Amino acid sequence: METKIIHKIEQIIKQNNINFIDLKTIDLIGRLHHISVPYEAGILESLLKEGIGFDGSSYGFSKVEQSDMILIPDFSSAVVDPFRTAPTLSVLTEIHLTDSNKTRFSQDGRFVAKKAEKYLSDTGIADSSLWGPEFEFYIFSKVEFDTRTALSYYKIEHQEEFFANAYHAANPFDIYDDFRDEASLLFKQMGIDVKYHHHEVGERGQQEIEIQFDNLLAISDKIVLAKYLLFNLARKHNIFITFMPKPMFQQAGNGLHAHQYLLKKGKNIFYGKGKYGNLNELALSYIGGLLKHAPALCAFTNPSTNSYKRLVPGFEAPVAITFGKANRSAAIRIPSYVKNPDETRFEYRPPDATANPYLLMSAMLMAGLDGIKNKIDPIKEGLGPIDTNVYDNKHNVKFLPKNLEEALDALEADNEFLKQGDVFTDDLIQQWIKTKQHDIKSIATMPHPYEYKMYFNL
Repeated sequence: METKIIHKIEQIIKQNNINFIDLKTIDLIGRLHHISVPYEAGILESLLKEGIGFDGSSYGFSKVEQSDMILIPDFSSAVVDPFRTAPTLSVLTEIHLTDSNKTRFSQDGRFVAKKAEKYLSDTGIADSSLWGPEFEFYIFSKVEFDTRTALSYYKIEHQEEFFANAYHAANPFDIYDDFRDEASLLFKQMGIDVKYHHHEVGERGQQEIEIQFDNLLAISDKIVLAKYLLFNLARKHNIFITFMPKPMFQQAGNGLHAHQYLLKKGKNIFYGKGKYGNLNELALSYIGGLLKHAPALCAFTNPSTNSYKRLVPGFEAPVAITFGKANRSAAIRIPSYVKNPDETRFEYRPPDATANPYLLMSAMLMAGLDGIKNKIDPIKEGLGPIDTNVYDNKHNVKFLPKNLEEALDALEADNEFLKQGDVFTDDLIQQWIKTKQHDIKSIATMPHPYEYKMYFNL
């Protein structure tokens, strides 16, 4: 198998006159890093056998015995990088320890995703899962920000300014449709198939690109590559994009909605003809698991302090721990437009792109499987369906955590479902909590510019 992979990669290298092999990986919180290795005879075999050493502590990982770790390429993920001047082959990697067995590192997101897929198969419930994310992001013409001891500010300039709902706005008013076209073509070049793209609700430059379904590991890889592509394309055009959940006051937030369903022997096992949303009891139990564990999931699906400026009750934000066909305030929405039994599904709406995609997808899968194993009925639990205003007094609805601190508390209290099959480990969960608590403390001690407006002359 290794010989076949090397032969295939050598053909790609020859066809594209490749000069460099670029090893890419994300750190614990999801930020992308890379190391470039000049291509020469024998380098592929060397990389597969020995890998490239790096300091794992600089990536935010907790130390096991020492911080030295190894990156080993997964050449099945190789794509020609469209943004490097010298022809470069981009390859995602696996993180290993430096022991004699080169043990896989438990905090490596790609390893977690592989374990989640294996656990799914081992349960016998399904063979695989399919995921379809929606990328929401803003495009700005200029951005400045800084924070120092005696200075803190951000300043955004935007070329678009609609004075009504900008959802599916048409050109010439939608001025970034050509950017989305170009991005979609590059997505295709990098093996990412786009379903469609359009202007989103946000009146100051909000965009959406939705991509086609793929399995858990592959779709997580594609999220990493898609963000890399969009950031680089924005730099090329001298504009700025952000996936921040709430980059602007009084503007729609950015989500990373995740459509999902399970397959067994190639068949969608969520379909139930004539049932509510055409979802069967298995699908409802999966939904029940997601909703039961929703507060704890927020630690991975909405892992930034900024996430909770988007998740605010009273708007269209998906904050209600319930499900329905038409309610965009619900955490889970069943698309009414889906008529094909093979594509019957629902979308989990709380996530945003500040998440580590591997941990995000794996955590959702583990919650859903826990629901199936324990036959959690969301209807009996009073979690829906609700297709009317969730804020009506007749609905006794629970809501997602109000802030990151509440989400981390929920994760500490409810994490056994994540550890089934050793998918998430205690050291990963504790390191995640520690890292995110640092974010909370950083914000808590930093004066906000609006506080000057409220309190400076009080």
